[in-house]
Amino acid sequence: MRRACLLPLALARPLLACLLALLAATAPAQAPRVLRLASANDPQTMDPHAVALLYNSRVMQQIYEGLVDRDEQFRLQPALALSWQPVDGKTWRFKLRPGVKFHDGSAFSADDVVFSIERALAPHSQRALQLRGITGARKVDALTVDVLLQATDAVLPQKLWNVLIMSRAWAEQHEVSRPQDYNAKQETFAVRNAMGTGPFMLRRYEADARTTLAAFPQWWGRDSHRGNLDEVQFQVIQADATRLAALSSGQVDVVLDPPFQDVQRLRQAGGLQVLQTPDIGTQMLAFDQHSDELPGSDIRGRNPFRDPRVRRAVYQALDMDLIVRQVLRGQGQATGSMLSGLMDGYRPEFEQGRPRYDPAAARALLKDAGYPQGFAFPFDCLNVGFRAAVCQAMTAMLERVGLRARLQTAPASLFFPKLTQATISAAEFGWSPSPDPWLVLQPLLHTQDGNGGGVFNAGRYSNAELDALIDAVRVEPDLARRRDLVAEAMRLVGRELPVLPLYRVMQIWVARPGVTLVQWPNSVAPLRFARIER
Repeated sequence: MRRACLLPLALARPLLACLLALLAATAPAQAPRVLRLASANDPQTMDPHAVALLYNSRVMQQIYEGLVDRDEQFRLQPALALSWQPVDGKTWRFKLRPGVKFHDGSAFSADDVVFSIERALAPHSQRALQLRGITGARKVDALTVDVLLQATDAVLPQKLWNVLIMSRAWAEQHEVSRPQDYNAKQETFAVRNAMGTGPFMLRRYEADARTTLAAFPQWWGRDSHRGNLDEVQFQVIQADATRLAALSSGQVDVVLDPPFQDVQRLRQAGGLQVLQTPDIGTQMLAFDQHSDELPGSDIRGRNPFRDPRVRRAVYQALDMDLIVRQVLRGQGQATGSMLSGLMDGYRPEFEQGRPRYDPAAARALLKDAGYPQGFAFPFDCLNVGFRAAVCQAMTAMLERVGLRARLQTAPASLFFPKLTQATISAAEFGWSPSPDPWLVLQPLLHTQDGNGGGVFNAGRYSNAELDALIDAVRVEPDLARRRDLVAEAMRLVGRELPVLPLYRVMQIWVARPGVTLVQWPNSVAPLRFARIER
């Protein structure tokens, strides 16, 4: 009988370890989980305070974090702050999350919060629009910050969403302690580089092409969130058909803005996920109401859009119900309200500002205002997808009543500076806010004042009565009274029509199988919750 050949124990253990190491080295490595998202729009800049645009927020909210954030149901929740409470009528105290690291491994502290709030308040920061009434911030200790106010503010934490926190040391090192001047197309280190605390780090930003992010392994929330992504790519593909072709061929995993005419076909074809949710934002029409003579018009010495009869005539010339049915293929709704039903204090009466479609009444209003033959004017619109198609349809409808709109479509890099510089004669644009109505009224309708008021008041409309109501909404601590003030402001807007609320889209994304996303109503996907299974 043979005896088994046994190695001495002292030799067997090293041999076993060697074999296990060899097996691990030769085993196929798990492919990185890369999520590729395509849309027609570029984030424009990596500076978190330079612009307040949806397409920028889609990326910035993955890299940077604020004191507060939103959960899967879009409800406010703690982020870099664990808790907050008012200390007195002019001070709110925020307790900060310990153990947070920036992407370079440095520690997050109160110094970074104070620096970032002051930076967000600085000239050229479009985030200053939501910080009206905040005078600054003060460090109490390494993990405590006081936010200082001019007056009582019952909803202050809501305003701090999207006010993202930068590393003070990093900003000072790279000479970006002040925000980029986006309107002047200023180039700074922060335009193409970023340093946040968020779940993803910026790997590379290629303007108008691609933004690549990598998962941050030291992110404080990694163990408590269900996302599993290793890398994210935001790809800019302007042509609708090309975006869908990239999805069909497997070059991208998600299309964030599929053409509406293809949605029903995609639903019926199967093999892809069609995700949808109502949008909190509104598409609107703005007019120059500041210039004595309307730029680019064939009317000399006057500005027709200063007359509310002309603005109402424009409204009555537009059959928005038909546009929703035909151009948007039913994936939206016409509206007369700047505030959606997803916003605090919304009332159905707000929809009454939209007069019924009536071209004859529109022509009568134009004649009464002194423009029986109508007039010509430039009409600016973003040059992508459904936005351009809607603008083309509106141009044809306006022509029927004598309003000769010369449509000018442009990419985001040219279109949005026109809005913020208020150099438009007329323009179609959208606004996707938080659920707080003040963050619609303040940036869009308040008189431009250089202190955060009217940053996106593209027509430079000014009304002292409306300004007073907007300012009162900001400081009113009683929520019931605050909602009454919002209603009063909306009634004034319905009479004056400083902008024309047009429609809201149904937010629709198309994704490949195996992709799990949380869809917020502002068209942002919080990718810390996202998963992909190959």
